[in-house]
Amino acid sequence: MGTVRRDSNPTEREQAVANRVGSLHDIDFASMSAVQNVYRVANAVRARMERDVLGESGLSWTSFTALFVLWVWGPMETRHLAEECGVTKGTLTGVLATLESRGHVVRTPHETDGRLVVVRLTPGGRTLIKRLFPQFNAQETQVVEVLSPAEQATLARLLRKVLTHVESSG
Repeated sequence: MGTVRRDSNPTEREQAVANRVGSLHDIDFASMSAVQNVYRVANAVRARMERDVLGESGLSWTSFTALFVLWVWGPMETRHLAEECGVTKGTLTGVLATLESRGHVVRTPHETDGRLVVVRLTPGGRTLIKRLFPQFNAQETQVVEVLSPAEQATLARLLRKVLTHVESSG
């Protein structure tokens, strides 16, 4: 079997994987392909956003996500913010230290439980996210421009369905 280049098209990569695992029993290729494509799309979108939108501001995907979540939902305890960002509290601690040192967020003790920390956007953080989000959304639009509006709605609905299933099944 020949080597498949890293920059080969998705169909070639799927075929290479199928060739490699084809001798294994009870492999659901349709499920494997669907999940692998979700993973590859997520990684490709993340890399594109960090390169084309976030890099100029020195933000990572996670730091942008933290700013966005705080912008949409307001002040939040670190444990909830970590959950919304899809990272551990330990990872979030480093992200918040960077954002705080740049003046984008502040961390303060919880009003009634000193063990908890609440994170808030600063005016500078709010200005940054309001400036970056339209650029971010323009890239989102470019990512899915190959799909019709109906296909975009179907994709969003199907991904929500899978997400709901994964989150509810632990």
